[in-house]
Amino acid sequence: MKKFLSLFLSIICTVLPCITLSSCSVQQKQKFKAYYFDYFDTATTIIGYEKTQEEFDAVCEEIKAQLDFYHKQYTIYNSYEGINNICALNKLQNGVHQELAVEDAVIDLLLYCKELHKKTDGKLNVAMGSVLKIWHQYRSEGMNDPVKAKIPPMDKLAEASEYTDIEKVVIDEENKTVFISDPKVTLDVGAIAKGYAVEKVAQHLISKGITDYCLNVGGNVRTIGSSNGQPWQVGIENPDTSSDEAYIELLNLENKSLVTSGNYQRFYIVDGKNYHHIIDPDTLMPCGKFVSVSIITTDSGYADALSTTLFLMDYENGLKLIESTEDTEAMWVLPDGTREYSSGFKSYCK
Repeated sequence: MKKFLSLFLSIICTVLPCITLSSCSVQQKQKFKAYYFDYFDTATTIIGYEKTQEEFDAVCEEIKAQLDFYHKQYTIYNSYEGINNICALNKLQNGVHQELAVEDAVIDLLLYCKELHKKTDGKLNVAMGSVLKIWHQYRSEGMNDPVKAKIPPMDKLAEASEYTDIEKVVIDEENKTVFISDPKVTLDVGAIAKGYAVEKVAQHLISKGITDYCLNVGGNVRTIGSSNGQPWQVGIENPDTSSDEAYIELLNLENKSLVTSGNYQRFYIVDGKNYHHIIDPDTLMPCGKFVSVSIITTDSGYADALSTTLFLMDYENGLKLIESTEDTEAMWVLPDGTREYSSGFKSYCK
């Protein structure tokens, strides 16, 4: 859990004072905050405006219930009694995957992932579980025992990469079932699940007329409405952790999402080199084109997917993708510290 705290603390949300409506105004809304460590193996902060602590707590309970639901549906690490989640889909019984009846939340996520797989020319591939599992094992071992840290053998990765065909994930929308037809194919939805869940929670709040909230789930930020009449101020962490400058950009966001993918949080070191968690499906190695990529758009799930996708693409093609996508902006931080921006990104800068 501790390895996620710096990412959690990297997002700041500040607000300007409330504006008095009139001398006989009803009770003004106040800013409240809450922190949790129970969902998606990371830290969550909720900032919102309500008239009373009790009203804020009630909204937080709704948010927690929603996050708990999606966390249990999308985890690849844990099974839960009575829930056919992603972990259950990955399990083998008598050497094969089982066709399982799942919640709409799983169906919808996997359908969206297939759509994004096509749109990103395979850069976003949630069927890469076989490859990512190997990297996860070596990264965990390397972090636990840095002296013995090593990278996975390429022949082992290459063999695993033969079993990453997303078309092996068979979705029956009518009967609400999912079946992975190849026993060596497994799912890993880590590139999108957290942001997708945050967006679902945001839409739930919006449907109930709840506004003036900022959700931050492990660095996936979704602003709902304004910060009591003013834009939310959100900071992008400096990927140079040795710098005294904590944030490289401060943004004004309203009804927007911000997601950053980078190489400076989840990594281990082998022979002095950083090996992070964002694996290129073409090379089967961590991608070294950028230090971080940040996305601003409305939908948090799309932002999550795009931040990973652009991290894996070269800048020119990534820029073309962003410029062709409505209401979406990006910032790239290159290894030498320079930054590149899409055409409208700086309009959000403070």
